[in-house]
Amino acid sequence: MHDFKDMMKSLQSTAYFQWIKAEGLPLVEGVGLEDIRQVRLSPWRRTGGKGAFIHLYGMEGVTGMYVGEIPSGGALAPEKHLYEEVIFIFEGNGATEVWQEGQKKQMFEWGKWSLFAPPLNTWHRLVNGGREPVKYLAVTNAPLIMDLYRNDEFVFNCPFTFGERYAGEQTYFNVTNKRYRKGLINLWETNFISDIGSADLEVEEEKGAGVLITQFEIAGNSLIGHISQWPAGRYHKAHYHGPGATLIGLQSKGYVLIWPKELGLQPYRDGHEENVVELRWGEGGIYCPPGGWFHQHFNTGNGAARHLAIRFGGRIHPTGFSTAAKRQDDGVYLPIKKGGTLIDYEDEDPEVRRRFEATLRSEGVACSMPPVVYA
Repeated sequence: MHDFKDMMKSLQSTAYFQWIKAEGLPLVEGVGLEDIRQVRLSPWRRTGGKGAFIHLYGMEGVTGMYVGEIPSGGALAPEKHLYEEVIFIFEGNGATEVWQEGQKKQMFEWGKWSLFAPPLNTWHRLVNGGREPVKYLAVTNAPLIMDLYRNDEFVFNCPFTFGERYAGEQTYFNVTNKRYRKGLINLWETNFISDIGSADLEVEEEKGAGVLITQFEIAGNSLIGHISQWPAGRYHKAHYHGPGATLIGLQSKGYVLIWPKELGLQPYRDGHEENVVELRWGEGGIYCPPGGWFHQHFNTGNGAARHLAIRFGGRIHPTGFSTAAKRQDDGVYLPIKKGGTLIDYEDEDPEVRRRFEATLRSEGVACSMPPVVYA
């Protein structure tokens, strides 16, 4: 079994983890968490709110994450930084102010399940507009940036303005309908999503029966994401890619299987059952597969499942390490027999479906998977 804790020990000496330690907040570790909303938060002096850092072993020093809270009627301290950040609102409503040094502030409002990204190195300030605390999740590429520069003052106080990323455009944070297909992927260019739960998605059955997926490219980032949905009683095809992709459960419930690709396409048949990790997820559940590990998402609830993923892998501003980890741009959409990183249903371990059907029977949910003839 992969020793995740040894990996964590090796990361403790990095500049990013030294910065986390200096911030004085709780640090929660794991492969995944059943409900991130239940994480214990502590006062965060730098932001004026509350927070806790999350390290999922699959992040592997590529991405970082924290949970934050803004008190009722409160606001966070203004900040800017040289790392990219994608913010997802779990609970509450409010507004964000964004501005460049010496320029007029722009404000946009958000609510539960809104998603946005402050443009790189812009000043931004989050304000709670309701009577209840706001809870939010932020995924960043701070580990890469901090480990490279090893200087907090530079990361948080660099005067450079990335005008090509944000120049104060009045429509910058409007929800757009700029959607198109690039390769095998459906792209949506938008700098703000008002409600992840109701956002329209496109058919993407290369990933599984009845699967809908749309990839959003946001704020000129390399750190982007996608939203996926699939019906009750169904599951995705297993696939692998590089590290750092965080997945968040929004609707329904189920589980995910993950195992190292070195164990092959059929880990149960080949005697590696003890090395297959099963994680349960529901609303607020998160997990992050390690790089090069197969992972497979299962819906055992009565309704359609919807997930949010925040990760590298942008098509507009790609990163070489992410493209290489998938073997090619469309690798996670192509079966292994065609040079990709995806396991077709007919090539998967038959035990995967047998166990899924048994779980559905115990939940009283009908299996709606299409029939399969195993290779």
